[in-house]
Amino acid sequence: MKYVSANDILPEALLLEVQKYVQGTTLYIPSPKQRKKKWGEMSGQRAYLKERNEQIRRQFQQGKGVEELAETFFLSLDSIKKIVYRKQV
Repeated sequence: MKYVSANDILPEALLLEVQKYVQGTTLYIPSPKQRKKKWGEMSGQRAYLKERNEQIRRQFQQGKGVEELAETFFLSLDSIKKIVYRKQV
């Protein structure tokens, strides 16, 4: 995380107001909740897992067994079962 001086970015009136509560320390200001990304959205991992799970479900519906899918996708039997038997939302 990059350090930024409040003197450089805050209007003077707001800076004076903040200084009533904290002075001379590092202050973290979080992003608003609506701007936060879910896990894996930035890296693409979320989309990758969604596509992989859809492939697993399709192959299961086409007749591949749980054991075969576990070997193909390098997952445990329990993981495959969770994916194929989960109700779709």
